[in-house]
Amino acid sequence: MTENERPVYAVVGSGYMGGGIAQSLALSGADVRIADVDIEVARGNRDRLIAEAAQFAADGLFPADASAVIAERITAMTIEDAVGGASFIEEAVPEKIEIKHATLRRISAAAAPDAIIGSNTSTILIGRLAEAVTEPGRFLGVHFSNPAPFIPGVELIPHAGTDEAVLPVVEAIVAATGKETARVKDATGFVLNRLQYALFHEATQLVEEGVATPEDIDTIVRTTFGFRLPFFGPFAIADMAGLDVYAFCYASLQTEFPERFATPPILDQLVSAGKLGTKSGAGFLDVPAERTPELIAYRNKAYVAMKKLIDELGPAPIHPAQD
Repeated sequence: MTENERPVYAVVGSGYMGGGIAQSLALSGADVRIADVDIEVARGNRDRLIAEAAQFAADGLFPADASAVIAERITAMTIEDAVGGASFIEEAVPEKIEIKHATLRRISAAAAPDAIIGSNTSTILIGRLAEAVTEPGRFLGVHFSNPAPFIPGVELIPHAGTDEAVLPVVEAIVAATGKETARVKDATGFVLNRLQYALFHEATQLVEEGVATPEDIDTIVRTTFGFRLPFFGPFAIADMAGLDVYAFCYASLQTEFPERFATPPILDQLVSAGKLGTKSGAGFLDVPAERTPELIAYRNKAYVAMKKLIDELGPAPIHPAQD
């Protein structure tokens, strides 16, 4: 692909998140224009992204030529110059609706009418943000996670007025960065933060109740169910454990916490229908019974590989170094 054939994207908001998104897009083969509150901030962040890329390459995290590629493909501009002529624009300014509205109005005024506009918001309803976008059918949430260059999941959140034709285009743009998308409805917290904060809330409850320390809770999470999560989501894990087992556990938890751990109606419905997960060939994910041995073999191989990786990396540098 020659320089003239490269797609042109823009990222408005060139800080930590926006900069990481710009790096990912540039390494995927696009020319990326970054913008910020003023051109000097954008230029400073461009220099930082180039230097970061060199360090990431030295650490084996980016391709060896990443710094040169990013220097060639990322350009600092004003907002209006950055979005003019860009086919995809990602807004990544601070998480305040008044700042996002003002920025999205500027983007809408300067962008081509058919340019797709995404927002990296993690908490604000996309429908609320769409109020500031001209031609809101081209607007949706495109939520990367921190650190953007290294976390592979991206939430795509259309609002009620998003043109369905926009979604596969954005999915292809994100896929070119090596990341994986999931379509999510426009609901407060979307999926990522609803789950993340539910876990955090229960963890704080355990600390406040004196059940365990933050350190011990972190150990349990990362060495048990958290250990499974890189490979399986909560529904796959439940299917493998057995949905009847989950129902029994809910009943046990309800002896102390009847409302906090009320059995989900959908779980009751599946168990009542005899859909108990992989052991019955049907559950949340309906894994065919004949694939169960293959699934179990994959699971065991994955867990052993994860343990080897953790042993190779060593403990995270959270606590003071030991002499």
